[in-house]
This record gives sequence, C-alpha cells and structure tokens, in this order.
Amino acid sequence: MGSPEGRFHFAIDRGGTFTDVFAQCPGGHVRVLKLLSEDPANYADAPTEGIRRILEQEGGMLLPRDRPLDTSRIASIRMGTTVATNALLERRGERVALLVTRGFRDLLHVGTQAREDLFDLAVPMPEVLYEDVLEVDERVVLYRGEPGSGAPVKGRTGDLLELQQPVDLGGLRAKLEGLLSRGIRSLAVVLMHSYTWAQHEQQVGALARELGFTHVSLSSEAMPMVRIVPRGHTACADAYLTPAIQRYVQGFRRGFQGQLKDVQVLFMRSDGGLAPMDSFSGSRAVLSGPAGGVVGYSATTYQAEGGQPVIGFDMGGTSTDVSRYAGEFEHVFEASTAGVTLQAPQLDINTVAAGGGSRLFFRSGLFVVGPESAGAHPGPACYRKGGPVTVTDANLVLGRLLPASFPCIFGPGEDQPLSPEASRKALEAVATEVNSFLTNGPCPASPLSLEEVAMGFVRVANEAMCRPIRALTQARGHDPSAHVLACFGGAGGQHACAIARALGMDTVHIHRYVESCAHTCPGVGGWLREAAPHCRGPCPRRHSGLLSALGLALADVVHEAQEPCSLPYAPETFVQLDQRLSRLEEQCVDTLLAQGFPRSQISTESFLHLRYQGTDCALMVSAHQHPATAHSPRAGDFGAAFVERYMREFGFIIPERPVVVDDVRVRGTGRSGLRLEDVPKAQSGPPRVDKMTQCYFEGGYQETPVYLLGELCSGHKLQGPCLIIDSNSTILVEPGCQAEVTETGDIRISVGAEAPSTVGAQLDPIHLSIFSHRFMSIAEQMGRILQRTAISTNIKERLDFSCALFGPDGGLVSNAPHIPVHLGAMQETVQFQIQHLGADLHPGDVLLSNHPSAGGSHLPDLTVITPVFWPGQTRPVFYVASRGHHADIGGITPGSMPPHSTTLQQEGAVFLSFKLVQGGVFQEDAVTEALRAPGKIPGCSGTRNLHDNLSDLRAQVAANQKGIQLVGELIGQYGLDVVQAYMGHIQANAELAVRDMLRAFGSSRQARGLPLEVSAEDHMDDGSPIRLRVQINLSQGSAVFDFSGTGPEVFGNLNAPRAITLSALIYCLRCLVGRDIPLNQGCLAPVRVVIPRGSILDPTPEAAVVGGNVLTSQRVVDVILGAFGACAASQGCMNNVTLGNAHMGYYETVAGGAGAGPGWHGRSGVHSHMTNTRITDPEILESRYPVIVRRFELRLGSGGRGRFRGGDGVIRELLFREEALLSVLTERRAFQPYGLHGGEPGARGLNLLIRKDGRTVNLGGKTSVPVFPGDVFCLHTPGGGGYGDPEDPVPPSGSPQHIPAFLERGSVYEYRRAQEAV
Repeated sequence: MGSPEGRFHFAIDRGGTFTDVFAQCPGGHVRVLKLLSEDPANYADAPTEGIRRILEQEGGMLLPRDRPLDTSRIASIRMGTTVATNALLERRGERVALLVTRGFRDLLHVGTQAREDLFDLAVPMPEVLYEDVLEVDERVVLYRGEPGSGAPVKGRTGDLLELQQPVDLGGLRAKLEGLLSRGIRSLAVVLMHSYTWAQHEQQVGALARELGFTHVSLSSEAMPMVRIVPRGHTACADAYLTPAIQRYVQGFRRGFQGQLKDVQVLFMRSDGGLAPMDSFSGSRAVLSGPAGGVVGYSATTYQAEGGQPVIGFDMGGTSTDVSRYAGEFEHVFEASTAGVTLQAPQLDINTVAAGGGSRLFFRSGLFVVGPESAGAHPGPACYRKGGPVTVTDANLVLGRLLPASFPCIFGPGEDQPLSPEASRKALEAVATEVNSFLTNGPCPASPLSLEEVAMGFVRVANEAMCRPIRALTQARGHDPSAHVLACFGGAGGQHACAIARALGMDTVHIHRYVESCAHTCPGVGGWLREAAPHCRGPCPRRHSGLLSALGLALADVVHEAQEPCSLPYAPETFVQLDQRLSRLEEQCVDTLLAQGFPRSQISTESFLHLRYQGTDCALMVSAHQHPATAHSPRAGDFGAAFVERYMREFGFIIPERPVVVDDVRVRGTGRSGLRLEDVPKAQSGPPRVDKMTQCYFEGGYQETPVYLLGELCSGHKLQGPCLIIDSNSTILVEPGCQAEVTETGDIRISVGAEAPSTVGAQLDPIHLSIFSHRFMSIAEQMGRILQRTAISTNIKERLDFSCALFGPDGGLVSNAPHIPVHLGAMQETVQFQIQHLGADLHPGDVLLSNHPSAGGSHLPDLTVITPVFWPGQTRPVFYVASRGHHADIGGITPGSMPPHSTTLQQEGAVFLSFKLVQGGVFQEDAVTEALRAPGKIPGCSGTRNLHDNLSDLRAQVAANQKGIQLVGELIGQYGLDVVQAYMGHIQANAELAVRDMLRAFGSSRQARGLPLEVSAEDHMDDGSPIRLRVQINLSQGSAVFDFSGTGPEVFGNLNAPRAITLSALIYCLRCLVGRDIPLNQGCLAPVRVVIPRGSILDPTPEAAVVGGNVLTSQRVVDVILGAFGACAASQGCMNNVTLGNAHMGYYETVAGGAGAGPGWHGRSGVHSHMTNTRITDPEILESRYPVIVRRFELRLGSGGRGRFRGGDGVIRELLFREEALLSVLTERRAFQPYGLHGGEPGARGLNLLIRKDGRTVNLGGKTSVPVFPGDVFCLHTPGGGGYGDPEDPVPPSGSPQHIPAFLERGSVYEYRRAQEAV
C-alpha cells in the first residue's frame, strides 16, 4: 500500500462509537483522524466524512458535504466495520425465511440442545435469525447398498449417495410466492448433506431467484463443511446480515463520484484478510473490526520483538479481547457470536467481561468485577451522569488517571470535567459494605482505606483477565511467560504492567499509533480533541483505536477456496489430494489476478483438515514448514505437520490409527500492505517531566512523574513509577518497571519483579477474590492437561470430566467445569478415602474409586485422587482429584449403561478404594485385572476397551500432578498456612452466600404470613415417591432438607447414591442464589441433609444405580425447586437412547421442555438441570451410524398451559438401516411434569417403535428391543410445566431473551461451553 502517482490510500476502522481514519498521503506522510461514527446533524457517513476532511486539509480547498467526492486522487480504501456485529447483536438484520429439509423445521432452534447458562432457570437463549420456515420435500442419504436403493451418485467429498427424493419444486413455488407476498426477500437454504450434494440447494436457489428473492444464501456455498447445524446457522447469518452490509456499501458508494468505480475498495473479514467490496458477506464480517487490531500488532509488535510470540491485550470499556500471534494467524473454524454459531474461518479472538467500564460489587465477602458494564451511557460514576462505580473510577481514585488531561465533555450538558469526587463517593458506598463485613463478619478485621478498596478491585480485575490468557496459551501447550504482551485499547495501558507481571512476562509493547489516535488536524477545529478522550475510559467498542485502522493498512488481500472431503490420508489418495489442492490454488490465483495483483505478489498456502479416524478432534494443518517427501503429497508433508501439532496440543499421538481428511483448503494472499517508513526523532536530552502527581500502589502513595508522549523521543528511558499521557490514553509504568522509546517510536516496557508482600492467614476480602480466581484456575488447568493427554472420545472431545481441588479435610475448594451431576459429589469420594484409609496414605500413592457408597455417581465415572504431602507435615495438606467418564468398564451391555440392570456388578468394574499408583509405580497389572473382573460374572463382560481405560487413567494421574505443581507454586508464594487458610475462607464465602439466600427466602415467606417450612413430593414412573420437607432457620440462615418418606430402594437401576442427591442440592442452591458464587463444600455448610438409609436416594452398596445418575437426579431437582416455588417442573428426564450391534455403538440424550417460572416462558427443545449434553449433528450421525434421522422438531403443544407456558418437548425419529439392539432409559412416561401456581402440567413422554410393516408398539419407559432395517424409533420427549393461571392476562413479551452487553467469544469460551455441555 504505497502512494504511487500522488494518490491517497485510506484505511478506516468504523467502530460502534468512533471511526478512526489512517491515510497515507502523496509524498508518503501519514495523517490520522478520529470522528464519531454516528453524527447525523453533521454528516451522513463517518468514513466518507473522514476522507472528505483529509482531502480538504491536504488539498487546501473546501469540499462541500452535499456533493460526491472526486475520486481521482484516491487509490484505495480499506475498511473494517462493526455493521455486521451490531446488526447481529441488536437483531436488526434483514427479514429472513429458512428453507430446510422436511422433518427439520426446528433444527436450528434446538441447535446442540445445550443451554448457555447452567444455573439460570429461565434458560435465556438468543432467538433464531429467521422469522418463518418452509420445509422442502427432498432427501439425500449416504449410500449403504440396501435392497431397492437404486444406483448411487458420487458427492463432491467422494462419498456415494442415495437420492431418496428429488426436490419438489412445484410444491415449493407456491410457498415461496407466499413469502414474497409477506415482504420477505432474503432466504437461507439448508438441506441435509448439501455439503457433498449441492444440486438440491442449487435448484431451490435458482427457483427463488427466478421468483424475485433479492438474496439467497445456500449453505453449500456459505461454508461447504459437514454438520448441518453450524452450516445452517452460517447460512442464516449470511442471509440476515449480507443485505444490511450491501445497503451500507451502496450508501457509501453514493458519496463518491462514479460510485468508486476506479478505486480499489476492500473490507476486512473475520479471518484477518481483506476482500473486495462486492464479495464482502455477512457470515465473514462479524469480526471485521477486532480483526484489524490483531493484524496490526502481528505486523508490528511481532517483528519489533524479533519474532517472539505475542499475546494481544485489547482492553476496552465493556470487555477485553485476548489473542495470540506467533508467526501465523490462529484461526478457529466454528465459533459463536451473539448466540449464533458460525462455521467460517475466524481469528481466535477471546473476549472476556472485564473492561474499564466493568462494574464493581462486594457480594457475600467477595470483591466482584463485572460482567455488568456501565456502558457509554451513563458511563462510570466520574462521567457525572449518575453511573455506577467501575474499574475506571477505581483507577481515578488511585491517581492513575489525571482529570486535568481530559476535556470538559462530561455531565448532562457535556461541558464539565471528569469528577474524582463522584468516583470517590460511589466507591465509598462500596467501601462501607466492605468495612461493615470486615468489622461485623465471621472473621473481624481492620477496615480498609478507600485506596485499598480501589486497589483491591483493580487487582481482582487483573486476575480475571489473566485467566483467559493462561487458558489460551496452555490449551495449546505454550508457556504464557514466553510471550510479549502487546497492549492496545482505551483502558489497557493502566493494567498492562500488572497483567504481564502476573503472567511472568518480561516485556510489554505498545505501538505508537495506539497512543496517538486523536490528532487534531489544522483547520478542523477543536472538537476532535474533545471527542477523543472517550477512548481512555469505557468506550463501548471492543477493539483498539488506531491500531485497527493501521492493521487494515498493513493487511493483505485474501481469497480462500475450500471443499469437503472424506478421503483417507494415505499414499493411494495423495494424487487425488494434490489434484484437489491444485484446482483450489488455481481458483485463488485467478481470483487475485482478476483483482489486479501481479503473479509475483500472490502466494498460496494449502491446508488439510485432518483427524484420527473415529475421533472428532480435527486440526486444520498447513505443510508450509514440512516440505514434500517421497511419502507425502506434492503439496507438502501434511502428515508430519499433523502429528507434530497433535503432539504439541495433546501430548500424544495414535500412530496405529488411520488419518482422515475432512476438508481441503487453500488460502491465497495478494500482498499489498503499507510499509511504514517514518522514523521518530532521536533524543536530544533527557525527557521532560510535565508534572508530578501522587499515584497509589501497594504500600501507599508514591511521587509519580508525568510525561507527555508527544515530547518523548527515540532512546528515552523512563523509570517506574510514571505516567505517560497524550490526548487519547494513559500508560502506567509501575514501580520496578522501565519504559523505553524504541527506534520506531513504540513504547517497550521491561517488567521487573513485584516487590514481595506479606499476606497473612487472616481473611482479607481482596486476597479472597484473588485466591478464588487462582483456585479455579488450578482446576481449569488440570482439566486442560486431562483433555490434552486423554485418548478417549468421552474425555478428549465430549469433555465429560471434572477436576477439583480439596482442602486437608477433603472439603471441596474449587471444581471445573461445573458439570451439575459432579457438583459436590467428588467431595464425598475424597472424604470417604480419608476415613477409610486413615494412616495408610503415603507419598507416591494415587487412589481410584467409583463405588456409589464411596461417593461415586455411577460406575463409568472413575475418580482418581492424589493426596499431597508437604515437607514437615505428616498428613496430606490437600488433595487433588479428577473424575472422568470412561466409555466402557464392562458389565452386561456395551457402554456400561444398561437400562435393565438390577445389581451393581452388572454395570461394570467396581473400585471401592484402589491404589492405582503405589510408591510412585502405576499398578497396571492390578488395575487391568480389576477392569476385566466383571467378565467372571455370568452374562457380563470385562472392559471392552482396556487400552483407552489405561490411557485415560494415566491422563487423570497427569492432571492431578499438574494440580499438585500449581498448588505447590501457590504455597511457595504465600506459605502453606496462608493457602490452607484461604481454602477455608473461600468455603466460608460460599456458605455466606447460601445463608443470605435462605434468610431472604425465609424473610419473604414471613412477610407474607407463610410458615418457614415448605415441602414437595413427586414420583418416579414406578410410583416411588420422592418427598422433601425443608425447615428454614431464619436467624441462622440455615435449613434442614429432610427426605424422610422417600420410597425404598428399587429392584432396578433408578437408585441414586447419596452423592447424587448432594450434587442436585448444590445445583439447586446455586440456581436459587441467582449469581456466581464459589461452588464448594461451603454451599452445604448451612444445610443439614436427612436421607433415609435403604431408600432410593441412599441404597445399599450392591444396588444398581446407573439410572439414578441420569433420571432420579432430575426428579430430586424437581422436588427441591418445587418446594421453593422457583419454577414449574422441566421435562425431568434425560431421554437416554442407546443403539448397538457387534460392530458399532451409539448413545445420546435428548432435549425436552423447560419449566416456566415467574416472568418467563419455558424454553422449548433444551436440556435442563442435571444434564446439558450436546446432541450429535444429524449429518454426522447418518454418516457414521446405520440410521436416518427422519424428524427432529419441536413437539408443539406439549408444554403446560399457564400465564407463562411450559417449553415444548421434541419429536425425534430414527429409521434403522441395520439390525441392532435399541435400549431406552427414560422417565416422565407416567407422571407428568408438574405445573406451579395454577399452571398446567407438561405432556408425558412417549417411546414408540414403528415396525417396517406399519405396526406401532409403545415401548414403555425402560426397555431393550431388537430392531431391524426399516423399523423407526419415534421419541416424544416431555414438555415443561406451566406457571400461573392460564386465564390470567398473558404478558406482552415472552421469554426474557437477552444477549449480554459484551459478547464473550473465542476458543476459551467455546471450550468452557463444551465442558458444560455434558
């Protein structure tokens, strides 16, 4: 991007609040500008206005706003825009209809069937983007050669297909005309298996365009990848957003003569590449703004720091974006934004809820930062508009922001300065709460000063931002301390040193254009200088200032071509793979040549999307560092690249397992970026101190010099503490750090070690909040190690595991992820081992247990426990444990989940207290014998997958070892007594939160003249009662949960171990508290639980329990929530379906209706309460198993009527293509999910088998039955109960559908969502 022929090159970042303009002018000098993105009183379009002003200033002549601009002096315009993101966030896109294969009308509504927030009973979910659905009569299935199936056709993946039904275009025409008559002009077409057979979608698209639809998005073109749900969401997003983008582009064009015909206009895509204006589409645009910042630091900081890996740290007002660059962009190919999962290449930008405008709270003894934000209006308290106290206010109180450097643009009249007094007043209110707790709480302590409170909140905010950085790096086998922190964004400069220090980084790099993005150009007037400082505080944008615009200037033009594949990666397919890659490469090169790039400026990179056969963990790998060999494709040694990356990310490889190619992809790049040549002046003397101020750090106020960035020159060195300010930002150089101005004018900060501080064992709410983050981070990092090193699909891909940290008494301290059925259950396991083994615990021992009477849930959940010893201590000082679901541990059926077991031995191998490692030696022979032992029982088998069992057990031991290392580091930093004390303090904090909730509930009942005792009763389908009586002690904030009267142990497997009831109780208590609290032993401290021995909730040791874990647990939740009147019953079932024969096995749980509550309708087609398992995508299911999904849609009307109606269940039909054994384990087939306060119950579930000859059989709730080709299993899942009298006036709005003020996103977020979807 040079400046040939004396023409201008513009790079423009149009954000939600401000638009930044970077212009390289004739002669090579740079001009930058910032203006409001929306200012209708002065101009119609901010980018056009920015270009007009710079042309006017450079040309010295007036350019009227009402005339199109002359483009003769404009060579190129590059733009990044939040138009698509904002339309998605605010649901302001085009009116769209979805066309989908018949039987799948509600597929995108159900999605993965997992809920977003585990503990929100209202189940808030963003609504779908389409407003109507048409079902298309057509069907394509994978060819299996059944009699009468006809000749197969070959799809573009190479798979053989059967065209069961052609498209009924005649019947579709009238329906499409009906949509047109209603004003719908945009369509998303999503047909089964169109990724490999696009012809049906193409036929529908041609008909729609013929009829006059203005935009038709075919999923086979939007992203031709297998899995219809994310591909369908992508097509809908494209249909919803692209027309809005096109309207914006057309409006932008009209501001220029000739509508920019001879100007190169490029838009930034989500993948970090530029695309021509005419091919810029909605599904590739949602990260258009933030992507520029990543490109900016990758092209500047990475080079300036000699190729050292870089973490991008973009702290804005509402949230913080974290990303990584180490020589190549890190992409994800499926991610969610604003509740919509997009299947498209996107930069891996992780957004977390901590920014300058994040609100500050003190809750139950804990400092809390966010996720709520003050937003731009009213903004922080210091903005003088009555806003709440925020991180910005805390920094102002600490002296880290200088009010005198801000213009007078605040207050209702926007004519007043920032108000430190307002910040202090708002923070004092919180400090009063803090000190009241300290002086009157359970551990009386000295009160804190206002500055100590402010400092505490800043430290907690920093720790919250460190967690995703640790997760992002360690998830892929990288050390965060080996990175440089590239800081940008309005609020980042005040936190960068502390963040880097906490992560062990020694360098912070701040590019010069990050600080100087608000120059006032001559002749423009002063308003720009006044508008700019908004960026220092909580500007609602979530990406950088000028660095994003600079990134656009530095970016390359990219064209990608991709197609699905299903070939093995093997010598016999290398020629085909090379042919495919060559064809795609040619397509990319031709496209870039047509855009005017000479061949010398075009490069291509080839990728294969590879995975081990039988796994779902595919990696998109490039072979650019692995040249071709005699045993690889000509395009490169993709196999070596795959093995290297798999080993780095997961810690092992599977050399005996074949590798499969899912997709082939080529990324073509046209190099055209700007090369910055301006060099700042060298120093001519020491830097001038503009003023001295007082800043607060640990230990008190310190004299702090203030420097003006514009006066600093190359070579200047500044010792911390100091402040560097300009018209748009404030950089805090902390004590022990040194800032230097580099030769290119950037700021490089060398981060020194933090001065040692003494932390005592006495409760300090600031350190309590920090330890809370650290303890959770330990559990999370243990989980990352387990997921990386495990081999089974259940643990590695379904993430069905939990890792936890326990105190010396075995009490739970932290647990991640929050799988409901694991909450609190592992604590029972650890405490059993302590009591059972007593003194027989030694260094080097690792324990294995799964027995229900030892705190187990069901036998496939194997818990590995490591006691941790410390020098000078005779007993373990803490424990770490990991619980993972093993796919098979023997028993009477594959999968160890039999629907008809009557004894525990029939469900698999049993471990009461087994030393898996003794004296540091893994007991492989002994554990192998134990896993094979069920085979000695008639009708049973030993484990059917010993290799995976042993590999996963070793992975669990490794995860525990990581936990030991991390806690050891914590003890080394703070001391054993302090760490153990804070384990107790964090448990006490959870206890306090639950006591507060119980007091509030009791007080509410007392105020209404109601007794402090509540009760509820419900039944299992066999008639077994679950009875509960809750007695509230108002003064103590405690309760007795008494399950006396519950039915006896049953002859079957619905018995639930005591640990399951405790998990259900913790889940319910967390839901009733209604906000984030530490989920640990403290939750149960205010509660006494009475469970009669020998009952269905505390059976004898030999009772079968597999159904109790997945079914009875749901009924316990229904009873507890019913007693508290929290909401009506949800479907109360997980709808367990198992299918298997000699060579395959498949298991799924299926969604139903959620219960309604006070103020919300129940969500339809979602998992509830004790499960959140994702369902297998229909295309994956059909490609891997001998079934056809005939229907998967909502069961309309199955939700209970009420003022707020219950959610509907679903109908799911599976047609079998092979002989197999079908097993169902379900509930709510006899007793309906109850309604509440006059609401009607939800519909019962129903399990039907429709034989090939048409005979229909009701299977009942629990059975195993042989099925044959042509048979159909029809599952009707229960609806949720209604809430309130159906005759009451219906409220004007439905379920509370909301999208949070910030958009959490990125691979760290997706990983957590996947963990919680188990």
